[in-house]
Amino acid sequence: MPIKFIKNRNLWILETDNMAYCFAKNNDGHLKNTYFGAKLIFENDYPGTENYIERDYWLWDEEISVRGEANFVEHNLKISFEDGTRDLVLSYIKHKITENKLFLILKDHFYDLEVIVTYKIIEEYDLIERKHTIINNSTKTVKIEDAKSGTIYIPNKDNAKLNYLTGMWIHEFQKRKELINEGRKVLESRLGKTSSFLNPFFAVDYNASQTAGEVYFGLIKWSGNWKVEIQKQLYERIAISMGINDWDFNMILNPKESFETPEIVFGFSDHGFDKMTNNLHKYARNYVLPTKKSRTVKKVLYNSWEATLFDVNEKNQKELANIAAEIGVELFVIDDGWFGERNSDKRGLGDWFVNKNKFPNGLKPLIDHVNNLGMDFGIWVEPEMVNPNSKLYSEHPNWVINFPNRPRTEKRNQLMLNLANKAVKEYIIDFMDDLLNNNNIKYVKWDMNRYVFESGWPEKNGDKQKEIWYYYTKNFYEIINYLRNKHENVIFENCSSGGGRVDLGIMKYFDEIWTSDNTSPYDRQFIQEGFAMVYPVSTMRSWVTDWEGKNTYPLDFRFKVAMSGTLGIGANLMEYNKEELKVSKNNVEFYKKIRETVQFGDYYLLNSVYENNYQAIQYTKNKNIVVFIYINPKALNNFKTYHIKLRDLEDTAKYTINETGEVYSGKALMRSGLNIYSEIKIDAAIRKKDIFKAEIITIRKDEF
Repeated sequence: MPIKFIKNRNLWILETDNMAYCFAKNNDGHLKNTYFGAKLIFENDYPGTENYIERDYWLWDEEISVRGEANFVEHNLKISFEDGTRDLVLSYIKHKITENKLFLILKDHFYDLEVIVTYKIIEEYDLIERKHTIINNSTKTVKIEDAKSGTIYIPNKDNAKLNYLTGMWIHEFQKRKELINEGRKVLESRLGKTSSFLNPFFAVDYNASQTAGEVYFGLIKWSGNWKVEIQKQLYERIAISMGINDWDFNMILNPKESFETPEIVFGFSDHGFDKMTNNLHKYARNYVLPTKKSRTVKKVLYNSWEATLFDVNEKNQKELANIAAEIGVELFVIDDGWFGERNSDKRGLGDWFVNKNKFPNGLKPLIDHVNNLGMDFGIWVEPEMVNPNSKLYSEHPNWVINFPNRPRTEKRNQLMLNLANKAVKEYIIDFMDDLLNNNNIKYVKWDMNRYVFESGWPEKNGDKQKEIWYYYTKNFYEIINYLRNKHENVIFENCSSGGGRVDLGIMKYFDEIWTSDNTSPYDRQFIQEGFAMVYPVSTMRSWVTDWEGKNTYPLDFRFKVAMSGTLGIGANLMEYNKEELKVSKNNVEFYKKIRETVQFGDYYLLNSVYENNYQAIQYTKNKNIVVFIYINPKALNNFKTYHIKLRDLEDTAKYTINETGEVYSGKALMRSGLNIYSEIKIDAAIRKKDIFKAEIITIRKDEF
């Protein structure tokens, strides 16, 4: 059993293949976390509370941390009762163990409030999911002011370092590492969505490498406001709390009502960051992503936005489709501009009917044309937004998020519809249902291009208004869930000005992620390395474009950077000459040969672009290996040889380099490595197109 209760010690032990997590009931009735780390041999190896040191002036190591003056740890739960009491006193009542789940039942007896803590063990990936359910069994209302999903405690060492992902629009998923000092470090979003600025992920290491050392990590499965707080003080273990952001948060529970927090997931690796990354990738693919499509290879996509912008029409889309089909594209997607009076970003959002000037006979002639070329058809929508200059807004100005007597701040000439409003939720479901029912659409690019400014919900009174943050996200999930169940053959791509809403919560409902609006192949190496550190490559949509001009980077280089994710093309193919179309076609054909290994293989970061002037990535699936190598001109390196050492091969097995026919042992490829010569001219310090080099090497493990 992965979960055990040692009755004579009041100790709970949760074990995965390589990890253990323990807590025990102390003499004072508090549940204390006693251990989190590598799996040990015997039950008695795990500490309980027998020798627990209780400080005189503060509480720490609380398994369920509540608001209170004695508790120094960031609280998970803060509740106010009708009589003004703001303290929650929970007593352990009982527990229940199923095969891989533990349910702890606690109760505040005086106010008849129950809390259920649920743990789910993911044994094979060394992960634990956790959430809280708060039940008001009383006859009076209670106010929840904070409802996080858990706190973990990890070793307090001088060399403990925090790893996280930061950024902004067009610079998402930037990797950061810093020393953890005394005090509090907060990672959060208050924007109503996950945000590009910080991602709900953290990892703590103690000088770990990709292949060795201890790494503790966690994520929040939520796409609204979130918070991670890291606390360090002398003598105590480092405490890390995770869950919904308590900023501007309230949830009013009437008698007999309950509230469930989003899940968090946390884990441990004692084999460095490679193990963490691959466990998270497999977990997302097998436990989080929509099951039916999560293991299906992603098709090569063409999106026409950069070719036509808002000037989309039946004629130019057919012309682009013809060229896309010739180079091997499998999925053709039209972007913004096909609906309402949408000739710029100043009008049309909310009016989801086909623009008859652009498509006189509707979308069917274009869709039929695309299908006859052997491609699926996809479409762009932004259902959560509305232009004030639209029919929808003129009819329902009260449907937007707003405060009375305050400005309605526009960004990109648009306002946010209040998805917490049931009428808005039903409107979005109805028009999307109609669009998908009446057109052979196999792919939806769902965009969301701003965040909340004035978070008012005028239809609600008092503190109920603050529930908008929660119900917006909850109803958003329900909309997508309904559409997915109704239209099972449609692939959904999540976009939010690029990677502005990326988390494990969104991945339960979306098959793919638009990683960033930035398609510069140099910048994308940083963005994609950060993304792939946490989230599966099979969701990472990457485009080839002419974003910085056709002569800034070689076309082949642009393709090879995009091919380390799920390949898409966004360039204006009507401006490509015969040679450029040939390069495109050859790369598309090659990608189709390697994409199963890239999208679903184990991921190894052989060399980080953050540390050197080159990046090397290995994907391994069964007997196939694909290695991507990118050399960038950060410094003069004319005569440098790069030794790319592979990982996780069998020492005595034979491996053949497909491109050359050379055969090496696994030990040689891991110890000596592949030798790559830069072959860059003497002017390598000047950043121009002929000094960016990309190479893809494919290797197969031979049968004896």
